Amino acid sequence: MKVLIIGGGGVIGQKLGQRLAARGTLRGQAIDRIVLADIVDPAPISGDVPVDTIQVDIADPQSVAKAVTADVDVIYLLAAIVSGQAESDMDLGYRINLQGTINVLEQARALGTCPVVVFSSSMAVYGGDVPDPIGDHTPLLPQTSYGAQKAMGELLVNDYTRKGFIDGRGFRLPTISVRPGKANLAASSFMSSILREPLNGQAAICPVEDDFPHYYLSPRMCVENLVRGAEIAAEDLGTNRCMQMPGRMWTIRQLIDAMTAVAGPEPAKLIRWEAQPEVQRIVMGWKYDLRADRALSLGLTADDSFEDNVRYYIEDDRPAAPA
Repeated sequence: MKVLIIGGGGVIGQKLGQRLAARGTLRGQAIDRIVLADIVDPAPISGDVPVDTIQVDIADPQSVAKAVTADVDVIYLLAAIVSGQAESDMDLGYRINLQGTINVLEQARALGTCPVVVFSSSMAVYGGDVPDPIGDHTPLLPQTSYGAQKAMGELLVNDYTRKGFIDGRGFRLPTISVRPGKANLAASSFMSSILREPLNGQAAICPVEDDFPHYYLSPRMCVENLVRGAEIAAEDLGTNRCMQMPGRMWTIRQLIDAMTAVAGPEPAKLIRWEAQPEVQRIVMGWKYDLRADRALSLGLTADDSFEDNVRYYIEDDRPAAPA
């Protein structure tokens, strides 16, 4: 089996590649090769399974054709322009998030082999005048360009699956925290930085009030769900192949309390509270009370506590202290 991870240079793409390389199997078959593809050549990964890297621009059909080849069995489509950037640069967002998705699906269609395609969507597809709680049958009503692009991607995944071109499944990712690395242009980026930076001994800014509730999942559990999501039998998915990935609701205060419970009181002292209206405008449009009953019934799971999320970051990703 050959697995292609488009977006393999990102945090989740790298962790997914590492997990699959260590696991060695997917969908009951041995993995013969993993390919990490991204706009910039991804960092290499070592393991028992050979892992190749390739540069791919999903906005360019010819570039996509070099990655989505006839021997690919499973495609993870994780690449995207994130929420804040897609909102500020609408043309770029549609070129990458919509046309890029079309390019990948069209190349998968051209293979004629009906590969499994796992599409990373977002809870930004929800919003507007729909009541809480958000469930499996809540209509999609995004309030950002990013959310609209992801909602369109979900419709495409369903339609290409209906036509027999792919075996698609899409998962609306919760906000992934605590993410390693540096802050990006996602509106939700502060939901990691207000924990990651203090845990690393650095100052951070929180642009919302401490009672702001949101829906979270750790990187470690997100990767496990992406693996399990690829393995769900097609007959168990039905006609709607897209669903909310499990997560849990916590307020900013609960996140900080969890960090304090794990790492002591000093990190929280490094957080400054400064309102940022543009960030607030975007994140306040995301609905809060999400229910992932369908995904849970199919074997996907959420973290038990946010203390676990903090521990996973410390175990997996926090830079080592200088000697």
